[in-house]
Formats: sequence, C-alpha cells, structure tokens
Amino acid sequence: MDIPVADGAACEGHGGAVPWERARERARGLGARSRVPVREVPLNGALGGVLASELRALVGLPAFDASAMDGFAVAGEGPWLLVGSQLAGAPVAGLALGAGEAAEVATGARVPKGTEAVLPYERAEVVDGWVRGDALPGRHVRWSGEETAPGERVLPAGAEIGPAVLGLAASLGHDTLGVRLPTVSVLVTGDEIAGSGLPGEGMVRDAIGPMLPGMLAWAGARLERVRALGDGFTDLGEALAASGTDVVVVCGSSSKGPADHLREVLRGMRAEVVVDGVACRPGHPQLLARTKGGVVVGLPGNPNAALVASLTLLVPLLSAMSGRPDPTGGLARVPLAGEVRSRPDDTRLVAVRVSRGRAEPVGHDRPGSLRGAALADAYAVVPPGWDGGEVEVLRLP
Repeated sequence: MDIPVADGAACEGHGGAVPWERARERARGLGARSRVPVREVPLNGALGGVLASELRALVGLPAFDASAMDGFAVAGEGPWLLVGSQLAGAPVAGLALGAGEAAEVATGARVPKGTEAVLPYERAEVVDGWVRGDALPGRHVRWSGEETAPGERVLPAGAEIGPAVLGLAASLGHDTLGVRLPTVSVLVTGDEIAGSGLPGEGMVRDAIGPMLPGMLAWAGARLERVRALGDGFTDLGEALAASGTDVVVVCGSSSKGPADHLREVLRGMRAEVVVDGVACRPGHPQLLARTKGGVVVGLPGNPNAALVASLTLLVPLLSAMSGRPDPTGGLARVPLAGEVRSRPDDTRLVAVRVSRGRAEPVGHDRPGSLRGAALADAYAVVPPGWDGGEVEVLRLP
C-alpha cells in the first residue's frame, strides 16, 4: 500500500521532489490547518507563544497613587509640618495630609490621602520638624491608573509574547495567559550518533539536537523533549506513537537508505504525506506528514541539510500553527556577490552575510558542516537556472 499523499504531491520537480517554494507553501498551509488549541499556561511557560485573546488590565497601572521619588509627600503650600512617614509595601494606616503637612515617603510607597506632590530629598530642607523646599503641584507622584486604566486593552490577540509582554502581564495582575504555542518533541536517530564527549571510531557527535531548541523557540514553539534513538524500525514507530506533542521532528531516517525507516513507519500509521523530498540542495531528503496524533517533520541527518530543511518546512509550519509571521522573512531581495553557480533543477541555498545591500557567500556550506551557517546571518535562495542578479534571502536566528 502506498503512503497517502496530498493532492498534487507526487511527480513534481526533479525526481518527484516538490519544488522548494511550493514545499514552504505546503508547510504553511498544513500549519494553518493544524492551528494549535489555546492553552492556559503560567507566565514562565508562555515565552515565545502568541496571545490567543487580547490582553486587558486586571488592575490599573499604577494600582494606587505612589511616590516616584524618595522624599516628602506634601499638601498645600510650604513650609510643611512633618506628621509621619510611609515606606513601600507598608499600609497607609489612615495617614492623611491636610494643608501645610508632609509625610516622608519612599519610592513606590503609597502616598497619603491628600498628597498634592512629592518633594525629593535633594530639593528639601528639614529643620525642627518642618520641611521647606520648592514642590511643584502634581510632580513626582504616579497617579492611580494614569499609565493604564483597569480593564483597558493593552495588547491585541495575536501579539507575540516576549520578555516585556510577560513582565507587563504580571504587572497587570495576570498569573497565566491563554496562548497558542505548538509543542514539539525531537527524535534523533542513528546508531552512529554520540550525544556527548569525543565520538569514538565510526561515531559522530549529534549536532542537530543542540541546534533545534533555538530554531524551535525562534519559530514560536516549545520543546518538550529530545530523545536519542538507534536505527530500529520498532523503536521509531513506538516513539512516534507515544510523542504526545503537536509536532514530532525526526532527525535522520528521512532518506531512502537501509536504516531509514520513517516512510515505512508513516505508511503503517496511514499518515498523509504532504511533502516527500524537496528539490533543493542541501536538504533534499526532507519530509512532512500529518498523522492522527499531529504533524511529523523529517529532517536529513547531515546538520547543514537539516538546518536548511528546518527553514524550508519546520519554521513555516510552526509559525503558521501559532498564527505568527514566518521569522525567516522580512529581508528585501538583494544582489548575490561572488562565483555562485545555480543548479538546473534544484534550488540552491547558500550561506551568506548581508552587508551594504548585497549578500556575500561565506563558504563552508557542505551538507555535513554547520561552519558556514555559523558564519552567516542568512541563506541566499538561488533558484534553478539562475543567471545572476538579485535573490531572496532567508533570515537566520
């Protein structure tokens, strides 16, 4: 039985592979159809997600009239009789100021009722219990709700959640946020893969596992776990079935060698294969499929090829699943410098640095090496048969 494929997925491009741009479009389309549900999560788990609904203030900012300076809260004209003090976090305990009275206050402390201004220490003089100085009405007091009123809408649905958003949400009284944040598990396959230390004879260090968490966070997803597997068919099938995440990324096993079992496992799961091979170099053996449990992305085993495949399928998929823009975009087309040859049938992705309005290749971009990508800030997208001129560039995190 053949693996089910999406309409038009077979026999496209060289060797049946999907053209590069069409593969990205399919990843975005599958992501939009697989939009993740809204999850209510604690603030410390919401970073990188997208707000599922608008953010409103549960309390005003400030929540009370507070001093913006260390000094003296004053009422009326001076000099002022010093009648008390107020520290940050301490209750006011009924302290109120009448005309001609002052209270010592700390920055952030609730000012007593009747306060008209705060006179900073450096502009005040205290003699025999009387405070003198030049206090301007309304100065150095953070009035309740002047920044944000209770109930005010401060951010729209769809806003990306960065560190400042988390701090703002906390200051507005939120402990949790409703977010769209795809969850991802990673399966690194291969009997020859070493997870730490110097690899032994015939072994290689895993470079893809350490690379992917940053890629996932950049795309607006949350990594749940990374698991190392051998080349066994049964282990891969059991790991896919037990993932429990919105997306499973399988590193290696997406090619067609004797130890590459991903297609056979997906056949047994009756998966819908959306992309099976992409007409690009590096990164040709990549795969995108939908199962009953979620989405599977197959990345090549070579690290640079896996990075290119991540930019081709994984990042567009995840950003669409959360409803946020694809972070690889946003750069204008630029001229590509140097001696770069296109391929007749495949898109070529070349590691570059963008400077002074043009892309400069950095070299070292063989499929098995991340040296070029580490030197680069983007990939130039060289289409089949390109004969010079401007190219699209994909931003790197």
